[in-house]
Amino acid sequence: MSDPSKVSSASERVQIDLGERSYPIQIGSGLLGSPATWSGVPASSQALIVSNTTVAPLYAARLQQAIAARHRQIHVVSLPDGEEHKNWQVLNLIFDALLGKACDRKTVLYALGGGVVGDMTGFAAASYMRGVPFVQVPTTLLAQVDSSVGGKTAINHPLGKNMIGAFYQPQLVVCDLDTLASLPAREFSAGLAEVIKYGPIADMDFLSWIEANIDGLNQRDPALLAHAVRRSCEIKAWVVGQDEKESGLRAILNFGHTFGHAIETGLGYGQWLHGEAVGCGMVMALDLSHRLGLVDLAFVERITRLVHRAGLPIVGPVLGAQRYLELMQVDKKAQAGEIKFVVIDKPGSALVRSAPSELVAEVIDRCCCPR
Repeated sequence: MSDPSKVSSASERVQIDLGERSYPIQIGSGLLGSPATWSGVPASSQALIVSNTTVAPLYAARLQQAIAARHRQIHVVSLPDGEEHKNWQVLNLIFDALLGKACDRKTVLYALGGGVVGDMTGFAAASYMRGVPFVQVPTTLLAQVDSSVGGKTAINHPLGKNMIGAFYQPQLVVCDLDTLASLPAREFSAGLAEVIKYGPIADMDFLSWIEANIDGLNQRDPALLAHAVRRSCEIKAWVVGQDEKESGLRAILNFGHTFGHAIETGLGYGQWLHGEAVGCGMVMALDLSHRLGLVDLAFVERITRLVHRAGLPIVGPVLGAQRYLELMQVDKKAQAGEIKFVVIDKPGSALVRSAPSELVAEVIDRCCCPR
């Protein structure tokens, strides 16, 4: 694919280019209930819609009706809602449903919900009978712009977030923008963190656009949301198309996540939303970038202001520098016990590198104290 700064944002269809594992992302309004949306999904005798207790009452029946022509039997399983339920015990509810209904290897799984549902459904699909088809139907902003795209699936462990999982690509991603209207304000703001991250790491024009339109995005203007979701997906598609399994470039998508995952794990899953932790984590990663001499203080303050305007925290919880460092040792980017961070080496460009523990401790002390 071409450079992300040159990709048009006019299309409502973004392609993930992965050879035989390629698939489209459909973006628009009214998609979920339209049978035409699902015409490319493999037909099968059975399908399982995996949702949660919040989303299923809103959208499961509509999806069930729309995919009825593709599958003779459609089952629904509703998981408990929340990051604290992203574990083995709840994952087994999906396997219980699949085995209890004698689902075969042609069965299609539909992940109807936010990032937790998408990650768990994808992991179940990768594991059941060593792999069955699945479709991502993200209903949160965060899932539409990030977690539903690219094939990362996982569950959490008490010692580390997303440490148990697999790379497993969906057949299709359907981002129905109408579902964003039902999001609580806090969940919506959390999604904006993953939108904002694409600017500093890949596209400064997009960052300027977000800054100019953050008030309208906060008000959920449909046209602005459509552009934000499309552009985010285009950038992620460009990155994933070059590095599917995060052996190099794709790691830049974890900007803010090393600090953010430490916050989530340290506080206990669900205390801060993932996007809240990432938003604060970006501020911390930018502070580290500045201390490493890569970006000036004005750029740090610019992104910090934007994160704050998006309704996200910019001051981290006080866990203690040593506790943060311990938590960050259990991170997928860590190598031979050395913590790796995504830092901004210049506006619009990111890289992965280590940093002295003393410098990281300074970042934590600076960014985790009210000021």
